[in-house]
Amino acid sequence: MANLKELRNRIAGVKNTSKITSAMKMVSAAKLRRSQDAIESARPYVKKLNEVMSNLVEASESYENPLSETRKSIENIAVVVIGSDRGLCGAFNNNLFKYAWNYISVDIKRDYPDANVGLITVGKKAVSFFKKYDTPKTSSFPDIFAHLEFSIAKDIVGGLKEKFTSGEIDKVVVFVNEFVNIVRQKPSRHQLLPIETISQESESHSNFNADYIYEPGQAEILDELIPKLIDISMWRFLLESNAAEQAARMMAMDNATRNAKELVDNLNLEYNRKRQAAITTEMLEIVSGAEALSN
Repeated sequence: MANLKELRNRIAGVKNTSKITSAMKMVSAAKLRRSQDAIESARPYVKKLNEVMSNLVEASESYENPLSETRKSIENIAVVVIGSDRGLCGAFNNNLFKYAWNYISVDIKRDYPDANVGLITVGKKAVSFFKKYDTPKTSSFPDIFAHLEFSIAKDIVGGLKEKFTSGEIDKVVVFVNEFVNIVRQKPSRHQLLPIETISQESESHSNFNADYIYEPGQAEILDELIPKLIDISMWRFLLESNAAEQAARMMAMDNATRNAKELVDNLNLEYNRKRQAAITTEMLEIVSGAEALSN
């Protein structure tokens, strides 16, 4: 059983931990506000770009682009896993990494038994987690979320677009935590290449086709839009992950702060009981000693 000094030291330590987790919660809340504004601003732009491109693809049925070419045989698959650079965010990383590894080790082997898999890890935690597996790592991007910029998204997809166009890669899949709300982050999988026609995502708009006037022409505009759409999609994935990470860390630190306060209350209760028992024991010893002297 812990003595009074040990209990006092433990209470002081838990209080200090509570102060740290409370400060980290406030920092994450401030970062969450900025990252939430960024992803909420990016989503309408990506959605509108998808709608415009979908309308263009439907209007020009004969159009073909190397980045939208669906290969008959899938021999090489690139898997992009976007984690975080820092921990202390609950199960944010583990849930996503297990989901991605299950796809690599089970789904790919079942659907494409002869395919080779190359792994692109984004975020320090993703780089660290997948080191223990034998899957070839083609590239890694640690420490990017401290200064997140659009150029980082272009760097990630730049090599992928070149390899896909040259035939070195037949498919690119991205795993990322999507920001749903402050208390929910959803691990999700997206096919980046070949790009999928957006008509599936916008069935509610299938009856509406705007009559655009194209200059210089539909094919030229699509050739310009499709590479940008891929860059913007990766940028959106990075923003989604950043917002989801801050939300997960804020909730984790909030839970840690509340648990620390509960632990302090329990330790104070135990400390007071032991102190009261020690005082009672001393009083009994004094009374017993006084009675012995009087006798």
